[in-house]
Amino acid sequence: MKKLAVLFCFLLSLASVSFLPALADDVQAPPAVTVNINTADVTALTQLKGVGETKAQAIIAWREENGPFESADELLAVNGIGEATLEDIRDNISL
Repeated sequence: MKKLAVLFCFLLSLASVSFLPALADDVQAPPAVTVNINTADVTALTQLKGVGETKAQAIIAWREENGPFESADELLAVNGIGEATLEDIRDNISL
């Protein structure tokens, strides 16, 4: 009887493992956010990966002093925005 219980547990574990990839396929990533850096407020800018309230305020301050961004690369002139942050958000910003 003990062998039968062990065999049952083993078969049950195999069955549950075989369903895991199918479950993973059903999980969908949240939709990508696109933020217009020329019009966005602090709340919208903080939706971007790696942009908190301080960086969002810096983006707005730069925009107010220099006018609208003409390219995403101009974000590098904003205090706190470096190459890594820019690459993380490049696909999620518009002008």
